[in-house]
Amino acid sequence: MTTPEQRRLLGAFVRARREALRPETPGARRRTPGLRREELAARAGIGVTWVSWIEQGREVSPSAHSLARLAGALQLGRAERAYLFELAGRRDPDDPFAAPEGAAPAALAAVAGALGWPAYGLDPAWHVVCCNPAARRLLTGLDGEGDHPNLLRWAFTSPAARALLPDWEDRAARLLAEFRADYGRHPDDPAARAVVAWLTGESALFRACWERQAVTGRAGGLRRFRHPEDGDLTFRQHTLRADDRADFKLVALEPVPSGAERSGDDQP
Repeated sequence: MTTPEQRRLLGAFVRARREALRPETPGARRRTPGLRREELAARAGIGVTWVSWIEQGREVSPSAHSLARLAGALQLGRAERAYLFELAGRRDPDDPFAAPEGAAPAALAAVAGALGWPAYGLDPAWHVVCCNPAARRLLTGLDGEGDHPNLLRWAFTSPAARALLPDWEDRAARLLAEFRADYGRHPDDPAARAVVAWLTGESALFRACWERQAVTGRAGGLRRFRHPEDGDLTFRQHTLRADDRADFKLVALEPVPSGAERSGDDQP
């Protein structure tokens, strides 16, 4: 649900961008600059009434795909497009790292918030839907991924992740093998497919690991980190799934005192 101020800002933005566009076939002198509402509606393939109501700040709910067509017709840049979808309270279907549609299940968010250990929740595309302060401190660079970070994008593309994870390539490959097990349960999830497509194009390591078809279901074991401030750290990973949303999961990292590790339980 959007607020009146969001709708006002959205309407003003759409109108300003419409008036900044040049007609494809300039004709006689116009009384108003840019495109008419009818022309924008035709370009976007939506009703002119929708355009009018959006510009007037009315309480309407255009679909994400209608907004995508409107963004294309307005010739919006990346930042402008993100602004449009943010004001409309919708997820951009063409942005694999846009805000997830669903919030974290209440049980996962509550447990993550109550734990003193690092803990975070993942949706089917491995967007981080909840994350406690201990996890944000441990996973350096995650905050730099924006308001809606993705664990795979962080692991494969963040320089901070590369420095934090000993044997980074092996750890990233193991992480992807765990993701593939989740991906197989929901292969038609559009957000997960978009993340895979983006990373395949952006990361040579991801592309090579994805082509290997490695799959692992084991999510426990020891996890080691080389933290820039706290030094070498070891945790035992625990993974829990929500009863009401089995496609979401909580990852909790239990600190392991120095010298208490068992080498046979170590996993990358």
